[in-house]
Amino acid sequence: MSGHRRIWAGWATLAGLVLFWFGLTTWTGIVSAGRFPSPAAFWLSLVQIMTRGYAGGQLVTHAWHSLELVAMGFLVAIATGVPLGLWIGWSRRAEAAINPVFLIIRPIPPLAWIPLAILWLGLGDAAKIMVIWFAAFVPSVINTFSGVRTIERPVIEAAQMLGTPLWRFVIEILSPAAAPMIFTGMRLSLQAAWTTLVAAELVGALVGVGVVLNVAQQDIYPGMILVGMLTVGVLGFATTWLLSRVEHRVLAWNVAAKD
Repeated sequence: MSGHRRIWAGWATLAGLVLFWFGLTTWTGIVSAGRFPSPAAFWLSLVQIMTRGYAGGQLVTHAWHSLELVAMGFLVAIATGVPLGLWIGWSRRAEAAINPVFLIIRPIPPLAWIPLAILWLGLGDAAKIMVIWFAAFVPSVINTFSGVRTIERPVIEAAQMLGTPLWRFVIEILSPAAAPMIFTGMRLSLQAAWTTLVAAELVGALVGVGVVLNVAQQDIYPGMILVGMLTVGVLGFATTWLLSRVEHRVLAWNVAAKD
């Protein structure tokens, strides 16, 4: 299927879901307004938070703050996870030393770190960034490690025999060869960051999409709950699309090979 057809198919599916939404909530009333908002109720909630504000701020303020938290947590996770994945993927000794600890930490849910994050860093943004960092850190390490292990061993041994400096070996051989899997890990890390954001913002946050969702739940306000949910979805889609554009530029050779 061509690119234009895929786009039109996506828009057609979206239009079908909106019509289905209208049918269930407005035309037939099968789903009551107390359980799920109608499109009209959603629109009124969206106008309210964009103009008068809700839960301490307008939608732009909430969305921007959440975006900042995700961006910082994601960037720190990539800055720490990718080098660690390269290291343990390349060095058997590093893997033997670090992997047992990583295997113990890996199954711990990111939300389980919230109490420690609060104890260590308080109720500010630093604690939320730490929780998001951990959620995004694990996929980055695993996929980078897997990418390095797909490199044929003779390539690495040949570079070592030729006396290639470590920095050049990492930049020119290890990283490019593992780059497709590194970007896969980055996409998974970004998704993990967004799925963890709301829970991280439930503790001590003054603004953010998580705050909107928490207050709307207490107010029993389905329309605003849906606004918060779709805001996370739109922001997640936008950041994932941006990352895909970066991937296409960096890995143009890989994209051309697939095409």
